[in-house]
Formats: sequence, C-alpha cells, structure tokens
Amino acid sequence: MWAFTIILVLSHFNAASFAVIDTINGLHAINDGAKLVSEGASFELGFFSPGNSKNRYLGIWYKNVPVRTVVWVANRCSPINDSSGLLKINNSNGNVMLLGQNKSVVWSTSLLKQPLKTKLQLLESGDLVLRDENSNAILWRSFDYPSDTLLPDMKMGWDLRTGVKRRLSAWRSSDDPCPGDFTYGIEFNPKLHSFPEAYIRKGTAKFYRTGPWNGLRLSGSPELRPNPLYDFNFVLNDDEVYYVYGLKNKSVISRIVMNQTTSIRERLTWIEAEQTWRRYSSVPRDDCDFYGVCGGNGNCIIGDNPICQCLKGFKPKFQEKWNNMDWSHGCVRNVPLSCVDRYKDGFLKFSGVKLPDTTNTWLNKKMNLKDCKAICLNNCSCMAYTNSDIRGDGSGCVIWFGDLIDIRQFPSGGQDIYIRMPYSELGKSERKVRVTLIVVAAIGGVSGILLLIYCFYTRRRKGDGFCLSASVTFLD
Repeated sequence: MWAFTIILVLSHFNAASFAVIDTINGLHAINDGAKLVSEGASFELGFFSPGNSKNRYLGIWYKNVPVRTVVWVANRCSPINDSSGLLKINNSNGNVMLLGQNKSVVWSTSLLKQPLKTKLQLLESGDLVLRDENSNAILWRSFDYPSDTLLPDMKMGWDLRTGVKRRLSAWRSSDDPCPGDFTYGIEFNPKLHSFPEAYIRKGTAKFYRTGPWNGLRLSGSPELRPNPLYDFNFVLNDDEVYYVYGLKNKSVISRIVMNQTTSIRERLTWIEAEQTWRRYSSVPRDDCDFYGVCGGNGNCIIGDNPICQCLKGFKPKFQEKWNNMDWSHGCVRNVPLSCVDRYKDGFLKFSGVKLPDTTNTWLNKKMNLKDCKAICLNNCSCMAYTNSDIRGDGSGCVIWFGDLIDIRQFPSGGQDIYIRMPYSELGKSERKVRVTLIVVAAIGGVSGILLLIYCFYTRRRKGDGFCLSASVTFLD
C-alpha cells in the first residue's frame, strides 16, 4: 500500500517524466531526463551536456534534427554539475525556477506582476512562454532573452515600452554556452532621433554593421532581396525597433546563429538528405565588411588595389601610413569647410554605397529630399544627407554629423548619399548650379528690398494700400 502511494505521488509530481506534454503548471516539474515537447513536435526542452562537457544545462533544441542543435539555454553561465536539476514553478509568486544541488536556485524568471497561478508552455515556434493560468496572457517569453540563435518570427531589437533589448551572443565554445566576445543586436538612440542599425561587436569594439534599413533592405546587404527561402522586415515606430524574418516553407528548418569560433553571423539551413547544416549566407563576407577598415571618410572597394580609397574631395590624413596600407586614420578634406561660407557649399552625389555609420545622425521620416538638403546646408555641422526610405521616389531624411565612417562601394544594389563639399571642390556643373542659386537668391533679395522701398514712398504720397498688400504677399 505504501509503495503504491509513493509511486502515485511521484508520478503526479513528475508527470512530465511519463508523458509527452508541452505545458506544466505549479503541480508539475521537469527533472533531468524529462522533457517538454512542442505541440507539433518541432522543439524539445530538457537538460543536456554540450560538446565534451559533463555540466548540465536546461535548453531548447530541434526535436527532429538528429544532430542536437540547441537554440536557447536558460542557465548559460550557471551550470549544474550533476543530474539534480529540476525545473518548476514557484507557487508563491508564479515565477519559473531552475534548481540545482541542494535545491539552490541557479536560474529563474522575475515577473514584475505576480499572478496567483502560472503555467509554462513550449510553443511550436521554439518560444518558451510563461502564462497567467486564468487569462492565458503571456507574462514572460524566452524569445525576449535570446542565446546565440535567431529563429523565425523571433524579433531582434528593442521594445521601447518595456526597455527589453533582444540581441544574440555567441557561445564561448562548443562546450560552454556562456556568452563569448561576439554579440549581435540593433543599436538605437531614440532621444537623438538616430537612424537604427544592427552591429556585431567583439567585446565593446564594433566588428561589423549591417547598414540601416532603407525600406527595401539593409543598406549594407544588397543581396538581401526577395528569395524562395524567407521573408524579412524591419520595424521602426514609437513602440518598437526590430528585425524579423519568417520562412516561406514551414517544412524548411533554417536559423541565424552567432559563431564564436569562426567570428561570423551565419544563416544555416538543415539539409535532410545530407543530414547536415548548410551555410546559406554569412557576414562579414570580405575585407570591406570589417568595420571602419578605411577609417573616416574612406571608401572600401573590394577588388581594387588597394581596397581603400579616399572619397572625392578628401586625401589621406597621413599619406606615408596610407601608402603602407595603414588606413586606420582615414582621410581629411582637401579644403576645410567654413561655417561662414556654408551657403556656398554644395553636395556631391555618391551612388551605390553602403551608408556610413549612423551613430551620429538625425532622422525625420516625413521630410522630402529637397527639404533635407536645405536642413543640411543650413547646419554647418551637417556632412551628408540622403533619403531614409528609397522606395518609389524616395522619402524621409537622414543627415550625418562628423566623419563618415565605414562606407563601402557595391557594384550594384547600393544607395545614394549626398556629401557636403566646399565651393572650390565642386565640379563645374555643381558650381554653376550653386552660382545660379546664389544669384537668384541675391536678385530676389534686392528685388524685395526695392519693392518695399517703392511701396513705402508710393503709400506715403498716394495712400495706396495695394503695395502694402503686395509687399506682405511677397514676404510670405
């Protein structure tokens, strides 16, 4: 009788050990050896040991891929060194807890609001969600706390309402899921109206950047275009800024992963016939993809010898170092800009480029290109401008301040940018346009003054109100 009672209690407490389920509540737990399986059996949650390590981690992996491929880890830097791991819900506050030796907490969620009852569910998307049992509302999700993998329909970016930042971080090694040096995420400063883009960083240093979203694709990824494998989108509004992709064929298995060993971010696709992961794409692609390889105001052209050239109107800051292929100091202007003469400045159009680093930018999504040029010309700190969205005839305005960093030339698919130049550095056609505009502005100004003087004297002599109305119309 006692043996039967003990078996009944254990089976009730560890129901997950004896059945294939996708959800547990406060009455159940997952021990080392038990699993949660998503409804369509695409993903599995359980304990595992990576590579040659004997440490135990709680993770999520593809169920139908024979080569165990972990896409998320809970206790990345807090391994359990035996099989004592236990995943359960704390019935006093609704949080999920991962317990190790001596029932010590090695990982847990931290809900701001504490409902009476919660349940934990592994979704078919690979997302692990904690729900309110009464309302079924999602209170916490693993997709908000990525490891090294970006799955389909998983957002990489910021929730500006909650402050949650979703970015990838590579495993330290195949034996250790603790974050290594490489991270990948969107950087954005909403207070400065800056133009968001995604960066790979090695430690704190920028290693690679995607270029900003231009309405069709990322500026530094001209190959990112409609394809048979996946759709993609970039969202920027008052609430969120994020990149997301979705698979067109749900039977295809594909993921984006940060790889510490190869120092790349790669898209991998599972090839069932070969029983292997095949690389679909990766970055950095070549020497011009490494961040700032040509320094400030330099242009990287893969295939040229050397690959780094100064932009037109610029020269190497240190010619001898430049000749020795040390391009890190970049380029400076042939003729310095003068704030006093800023209205004489013009702009040279550079086509087919990866837009410069957007850290020091200002963005207005409603302004047209003509007004964007005027704003830039009026501010002597503005170095360049272009449309933020290139769809159709173009829309939006983004302007750059300071040195233009990490530009590269593409043979096709790049973007236009208009870079400020002093009058003497403009070509003949550009100088002619500037002269015409200055002359027209001068004539307009002189004509206005003469009209006002004429109206003033005419009104005094005849009391005629026509000139007054005409002068007001002119000034408006």
